[in-house]
Amino acid sequence: MQVILNADDFGRSQPINQAILRAHQEGVLTSASLMVGGEAFEAAIALARQTPTLAVGLHITLVDGPPALPPSEIPHLVDDRGRFPNAPVQLGLRYLLSQDAQQELARELSAQFERFAATGLPLAHVDGHQHMHLHPVVLRLLLPLAERYGARGLRLPRDDLRLALSYDRRRAGIKILWAVIFGPLCRWAQKQLQGHSLLTTHRVYGLMQSGKMETGYVVKVLRQLDVPTAELYFHPTTGPRQEAFGPNPSDLATLLSPAVREVIRERGLRLTNYLALQEG
Repeated sequence: MQVILNADDFGRSQPINQAILRAHQEGVLTSASLMVGGEAFEAAIALARQTPTLAVGLHITLVDGPPALPPSEIPHLVDDRGRFPNAPVQLGLRYLLSQDAQQELARELSAQFERFAATGLPLAHVDGHQHMHLHPVVLRLLLPLAERYGARGLRLPRDDLRLALSYDRRRAGIKILWAVIFGPLCRWAQKQLQGHSLLTTHRVYGLMQSGKMETGYVVKVLRQLDVPTAELYFHPTTGPRQEAFGPNPSDLATLLSPAVREVIRERGLRLTNYLALQEG
């Protein structure tokens, strides 16, 4: 069984960059998703070039974050601070209904792929901040770009609601809501991938425990893993917890945990990334 252990938000801040480097060098992290508009983007690129064993993908940011284009060029997408607001439902409707927003969205997506390409790093995979890459309009625009720029994989957050609830029933309502939303979206997206070369894993763990990828949960996932390929994604940082579902030091502790390393050894799991993933 092949397992990808990925960290999101690479380039968002220096504490996140530092956590990703440490989790890769001292722990079990195999890849990271780069936020090309992040304030620590240049530092992340320098770290990635110095660490070629860390695979890097593109973390598409279309909500709750900075754009790649100047805000004046995408006025229908950003707020008065020049950022994508943390309003996924509002933005999702705008992307669906506004032709002006769709035109700006196409330019912004192209700019994010181009900024990644300019780094010279191989494009391991594509995913999205708050999974906005699965929005029907976004995915339609994204797929040809992903292939044009040579992406190897695409994240479909096909998490396991039953396993998550058996571990922790807190936030059960939110977990059920996410399953209701992302289950059909992932099935639809998989159909859109027919005829494309992008790889996906059979399972992706991280949605149901976003911001709380604790050692006990990850050990439980790895012990029960019964699919040929899986991705687990994390939000590590060396700083304090920033958001309920985002960067937190406990995710870093999990990636450094001897218990996680031991269950990987016991089960004979092969750690990999999307560049090296073999179709299962």
